[in-house]
Amino acid sequence: MIARTTIDKVFDAARVEEVIGDFVQLKKSGSNFKGLSPFTDERTPSFMVSPVKQIWKDFSSGKGGNVVAFLMEHEHFTYPEAIKYLARKYQIEVEETQRTDEEKEQASERESMLLVSEFARDFFQECLWESESGKAIGLTYFKERGFSEDTIREFGLGYNPDQWSAFTDAALEKGYQLEFLEKTGLTIVKPAADPAQPPRKFDRFKGRVLFPIQSMSGRVLGFGGRTLSSEKKVAKYLNSPESEIYHKSKVLYGIYHAKKAIAREDVCYLVEGYTDVIQLYQSGIENVVASSGTALTPEQIRLIRRLTVNVVVLFDGDAAGLRASLRGIDLILEEGLNVRVCTFPAGEDPDSFARSHSRDAIEAYLKENSRDFIQFKTALLTEEAANDPIRRAETIRDIVSSIARIPDRIKREVYVQECASLMGISEEVLFNTLAQMTRKAQREEARKPEPGPMEVVRQDPAAAKVDPQYELERKIIEVLLLYGRESEEFEDLVLKENDEGELVLEPERSEVRVFEKIFLDLQEDEIELSDARFRSLYYKLIEKLNSEPDFSVHRLTEEADAEFAGELSAILMDEEKYELHHWERKDIYPKQKQDSLGQLVSETILSLRCYLIKKRIEALRGQTESRPGETNAEVLEEIINYLQLNKLLNKKLNRVLS
Repeated sequence: MIARTTIDKVFDAARVEEVIGDFVQLKKSGSNFKGLSPFTDERTPSFMVSPVKQIWKDFSSGKGGNVVAFLMEHEHFTYPEAIKYLARKYQIEVEETQRTDEEKEQASERESMLLVSEFARDFFQECLWESESGKAIGLTYFKERGFSEDTIREFGLGYNPDQWSAFTDAALEKGYQLEFLEKTGLTIVKPAADPAQPPRKFDRFKGRVLFPIQSMSGRVLGFGGRTLSSEKKVAKYLNSPESEIYHKSKVLYGIYHAKKAIAREDVCYLVEGYTDVIQLYQSGIENVVASSGTALTPEQIRLIRRLTVNVVVLFDGDAAGLRASLRGIDLILEEGLNVRVCTFPAGEDPDSFARSHSRDAIEAYLKENSRDFIQFKTALLTEEAANDPIRRAETIRDIVSSIARIPDRIKREVYVQECASLMGISEEVLFNTLAQMTRKAQREEARKPEPGPMEVVRQDPAAAKVDPQYELERKIIEVLLLYGRESEEFEDLVLKENDEGELVLEPERSEVRVFEKIFLDLQEDEIELSDARFRSLYYKLIEKLNSEPDFSVHRLTEEADAEFAGELSAILMDEEKYELHHWERKDIYPKQKQDSLGQLVSETILSLRCYLIKKRIEALRGQTESRPGETNAEVLEEIINYLQLNKLLNKKLNRVLS
């Protein structure tokens, strides 16, 4: 268990905009920050972060909460893992009791696999630096590759001894379960020839140097292992298999180390291998990631897009299958990113080039030799087509096919103009070809089979029905959270009897704080909020607002469960959604709630009173209908009184009753 004092220190130190800024590129928007949703596939910002309230809200997915809620949603941390991550980030010592064997057994499968992976990284590092074989083989290899000791430690590089089960035996001895060693792929388990004998256990990465593959938050998800053996039958590189925690199509090697530099420089360099990343990083080019030898995927591109919309793809000078790699460029274009391409001189790759050049020389080369993807593709394909007119026509069609993938129409037109200039062909022909491709894609999309009768999702009318009482109670909580301490002049309606004996509402004006007004009005009418969570929060807010002058509402999200924390952030960030639409550019200025706070409070309370009166009238009518033939004089008189009061309240609200 983590001590409460540690948790309090973490929340005091953590800044939501700093933490989320490590994962999402945020831009200033008034007093807030905005960015692309990390939870949905979108191209316009719907994600808001409030430094003042210390919360975030994703309007596209509906998620929201405090800094811990973000880490739990985005990184799938448990609550303790999120607190520990923040403690490491802000250099806070974590006070906790030692985990018992029983607590280890009760840990979730995912958490157990992550713990195993962390142990593996530490074991491989210790073998590299402490064992004789590690220093003689693994460390020597890394140093021969030009990696400094600081870089080796920075990337957590390691070595697994050339023994059948060195790692597995060490992990089992430390209490880690064989089930999770096998599920992470670190251990291969084979049944024994004799069923009576225990299964045989082998290290997957026996005799290999190891490259830990980390998530954006730094958790170890898997490993890449390179053999140092000269045997031809042994695979040169071996990766962890797909598992609950490792999906190679959703991970980029180096993203943990590169994320801040990518956001800062507003560009990401994309390479192919582990050593390319490490060598460039060591040379000072920190905004670099690798697809780890796999074909680039949309998920990996979206990971980059959270941090920047600018990508430079770095290719080897003599890369075999360079044309096949163009598919990756098309995928990047589809995701709406800006793509440039840089190739290295023949015989060079990013690793070797970075090893033999200074940082200034590398930066200068990348700047001078990065070409727009149209220029790059035109040069590459034109060279292949030579003087063959048929192949030249295919080349042009191939380039237009890439342009067709760009979602932005203005960019498409600019690229068509550039292509026409480079290929010496009329823009009209290219635009017609582009239109044909677009129509063909639309027809193919239209021909896709419609979902069958059993696949149609019909919305339950009851589920879509709005609960007026819930919405009004939510509005009361919202006003308390946002404006509870504000002083406002209110016009109270006092029920009096006029000279004719009729009940009338007479106005009386007074200036009080918002929370006092709400509390006194609800208390006077003996109204209690029906939603249990709102009711509990209501009394807590009234108490805090009345007794703690320095009370901050963002503390409430720290104490709420994940679901209710999301509800609270939605309430607190409701107004911020208007910033996403840039209404001011169209000379449209949405009215702020605080501009008519007194009216908002009065109308909310009056509306709740009217709704409850209506429910009471319906209940009384139900009584009369259930007792036909009986005298209901008292009940009918009560109904008439409520109807009269309801009429007066609705008149104050400027509502017309039928």
